Amino acid sequence: MEKNQLKVIISGGGTGGHIFPAIAIANAVKELSPEAEILFVGALGRMEMERVPQAGYRIVGLPIIGIRRSLSPQNIMLVFKLIRSLRLSRKIIADFRPDVVVGVGGYASGPILRAAQKRGIPTLIQEQNSFAGITNKMLAAGAHKICVAYDGMERYFPKEKIIKTGNPVRQDIETLKVTREEAFRFFNLSPEQKVLLVLGGSLGAGTINQSLRHKLDAIARHPEVAVIWQTGKFYYEAINQELAGYSGRNIRLFDFINRMDMAFAAADLVISRAGAGTISELCLVGKPAILVPSPNVAEDHQTHNAEALVKRNAAVMVADSDAEPTLVETAFSLISNEEKLRELAQNILTMALPNSATLIAGEVLSLANANSKSL
Repeated sequence: MEKNQLKVIISGGGTGGHIFPAIAIANAVKELSPEAEILFVGALGRMEMERVPQAGYRIVGLPIIGIRRSLSPQNIMLVFKLIRSLRLSRKIIADFRPDVVVGVGGYASGPILRAAQKRGIPTLIQEQNSFAGITNKMLAAGAHKICVAYDGMERYFPKEKIIKTGNPVRQDIETLKVTREEAFRFFNLSPEQKVLLVLGGSLGAGTINQSLRHKLDAIARHPEVAVIWQTGKFYYEAINQELAGYSGRNIRLFDFINRMDMAFAAADLVISRAGAGTISELCLVGKPAILVPSPNVAEDHQTHNAEALVKRNAAVMVADSDAEPTLVETAFSLISNEEKLRELAQNILTMALPNSATLIAGEVLSLANANSKSL
């Protein structure tokens, strides 16, 4: 292995919201520096252990798990798994000898960034949310640069380290070239229909799914609105069986939508959780949205993400606790209000930060070059 070859570790994962940005950063690094060697570090048993190799990158897994907010035997196991993960992280750093380590969030980021910082290797944190997580706040003191997507992040991090880059998104979303006509043919939709796109993330969102399941009669009464519904893999079979007796023909059901470019091109309105990655995609494609923040995330960061858009009249928010009785009615009311849809679309588009992956990759190369000159 040539000593001057750029070597980068990218760590994190757990959900698509962390994995897709991580892969986007890796692809951007390779575009800027084709000879770069990139190693991913993830959590064993999590989604990244499958998705990263599919994207063409090598990944090493740590036995790290997340902390439970309630009393749980898992929190006792966490201590032992954390100690083992820190030990493995030190070995990974010693064997791979990276020039820079990037953390995108998720269980694995903490141990590997801590090990790198102990060895004096430059680290970069990519904080996706408007409300910083505990791990990133703890690592910030030792980080060289912190890339963020929202204003006001000096509340959590040293101001001199912050760079506003936005959140990387999938390339087919960043360069959306699909026409509405192509998307309608792809989903077999009528040109006269409005389109409601319902997303719950890669794993699904129970509350959003239940909100639609309990209002199937109302959906059937609106044949002028086509519903493209991503249930998530855990919910798909039960909902698909339930729809066998559905009287309408305006629902297109998917466990996971592989062509999100087609889905966004078709959509007039989107219902979604308020994960940072999804919000970044909505901003780039300029789609009106109803955000239903998940209450089951650390520090309630999805609510903070949604509120950042609501304050700028760039989205509508429905609380998780209010979703079942109100979400479907809110969606049908909004999708028929052309003026409000245009207003939301215009405002959310002003929050878009394009080329995020390339900007972050540039910072990664800058840190690596500075590190190599100091050796």
